[in-house]
Amino acid sequence: MGNREDLLAGAKRCLYEKGYARTTVRDIASAAGVSMAAIGYHFGSKEALLNAALAQANKEWGDELARALATEIDPGTPPLERFEAIWTHVIGSMAEHRRLWAATFDTIGQVQHVPEIRDRLAEALAEARVGLAEGFGGVEPGAENVWAIGSFYQALLTGIAAQFLIDPDRVPTGHELAEALRAITSTTPT
Repeated sequence: MGNREDLLAGAKRCLYEKGYARTTVRDIASAAGVSMAAIGYHFGSKEALLNAALAQANKEWGDELARALATEIDPGTPPLERFEAIWTHVIGSMAEHRRLWAATFDTIGQVQHVPEIRDRLAEALAEARVGLAEGFGGVEPGAENVWAIGSFYQALLTGIAAQFLIDPDRVPTGHELAEALRAITSTTPT
């Protein structure tokens, strides 16, 4: 690996171990085994490096999840069963990636203090909405409703991740989420 890759790996370790706000330039350089000056040379700032590391970690999780869903869920599965299977898998993966979710929420907490973080997260969120609509919802790229469906899945993902971090023993299951969706969509307004 080169310095850039070492810095990304070191920054990910620091995000997982210390969080966004508590990670210093020295921490990252030490974890990466490179000089502190290398951060500025390759990324411009500590924040830019941490943002890139978090984006890379989230992309790796998304790619891993997409591969698993592609091999484990038959495309012909009825929509509500597909929804349940996807969320069962997503919730199960949260335990394996707990540090990623904690780092993500720690980073979200910085948006009021570091405008670059808000900008980067907003870009990532826009990409995630489309990816979630296509991957979870089976929506065709460019479909009219891709943004709305992606926003729904993103809200659900963020909310479930928050519940998982706070109270992992009582996170709803994929089955419970599917049952809730079934109840919500079949309820006749009074």
